[in-house]
Amino acid sequence: MALEQFATHRAIHTVPAEDPRALGAACAADTRAAFDAYARLFAAHGIGAEQVRAWGAAALAATHEWAPSLAAEIRGVAEGSGLAEWQLGALNGRTEILAAGAVTGEGECSTSVVLADGSPRTVQTWDWHDTLRAAMTVVSWPGVCTFTEAGVVGKIGVNSAGLGVHFNVLRHASDHADIGVPVHVVARRILDEASTVEEATDLARSARLSASSVITVVTADRARCLELSPAGVGVIDPADGVLWHANHFLDAALAPGERTTEDVSTTFARGSWLRAHTAELGAADLSARARALCAHTEDGAAVCAHPDMSLPPHERWESLATISLDVVAGRLHVHTGGPCSVTPESWQTFTVRPAAPAR
Repeated sequence: MALEQFATHRAIHTVPAEDPRALGAACAADTRAAFDAYARLFAAHGIGAEQVRAWGAAALAATHEWAPSLAAEIRGVAEGSGLAEWQLGALNGRTEILAAGAVTGEGECSTSVVLADGSPRTVQTWDWHDTLRAAMTVVSWPGVCTFTEAGVVGKIGVNSAGLGVHFNVLRHASDHADIGVPVHVVARRILDEASTVEEATDLARSARLSASSVITVVTADRARCLELSPAGVGVIDPADGVLWHANHFLDAALAPGERTTEDVSTTFARGSWLRAHTAELGAADLSARARALCAHTEDGAAVCAHPDMSLPPHERWESLATISLDVVAGRLHVHTGGPCSVTPESWQTFTVRPAAPAR
C-alpha cells in the first residue's frame, strides 16, 4: 500500500475567533463530528456513555476551578454549537477520560527544538487516530493562535508575547479517575498568560492533574519540557541547545512511574532517532527540518506514522499533521499529513493577531 495515499494536503479549517458562542456556531458541524468520533473511541475502550457524561462534567468543573475564563469559553462554545456542556467537557478532557479508563497504545507525537541564534527551530508530528483527522482546526484569538481539535480550547500554538508550546501525551502510574484540570486547558492557559518559561512552569505546577502529558515551552532564547503528571511536574531543560521529547518520561523522579512500554509503543526508538538527527532537525529550512522526521517502521523508528488499515479504528495511528513554531515572528506552520509528504508548497502559515488592549 503506497504511503502517498495517506497524504491529506488539504486546507485546514481555520476560524478567527472573537466570541465563544460565535466560535461554537462556526465549528458546530466539526465539533459534533469530533464528539461522535470520541464517543466511539471511548466505547471501543469499554468506557460507557454515562461514565463519559460524568467525567466530561468533572473535567468542566475542574476547569472552572482553575481557569474560570476558559470554562466560560467552553460553555459558550457548547451553546453556540448546540452541544451539551458536558460534551464539550468530554472533548477538552479526552486525555483525562482515556487515562481514567487506563487506555494504553502506541502513543502520540515526536517533538524537537534546537535553539539557534535567537530563532528556535522547532518541529513535531501530531499523531492520533486517523478517524479524527477531520477534527483538526486552527483557532485564532487575539493574542493566541492554536492548532487544536474542534471543540478543544488549545493544543499547539504561539502567542503575541513570543512564546509557543508543543504537545505530546504521556502515561504515568499516578494517572487516575478523579478527573482534574485537562492538560489541553493547561496548554491554552499557558498561551493565554505566559510570556516566559518560568511563568509557564509556575502555571503548570498550579494545576491539579489526573492525566499526564508533556508541554514543550519555547521562547526566542529558552525552551523547556514540562512533564505534567498527577505526581508532579518534571522539568527538562536543553542540553547543548537541544531539546526533544517523544512519549516517555525523561525526568529522573517521574520516569520510574512510566506506564508506556516497548511492547506497545515505539516511543523509545523515536527518542533515539531524534537524538541522533539533531543536526538535520536544526536546519534553517522548514521543509528540510521536517524531512529529518521521515523515519518509518522499516527504518527502525516510526516517527512518521501510517495507519495499518487491517486494525480496528481505535488501534490505528497516523501522523495527521507536521507542525513548526516561529515564536519570533508569531507564526504557526502546519502541514496536514506526515513528514514524508511535506513539500515547500504544502505548508499553511498562520500568524498570531495582536492581543486585545488591556482594560
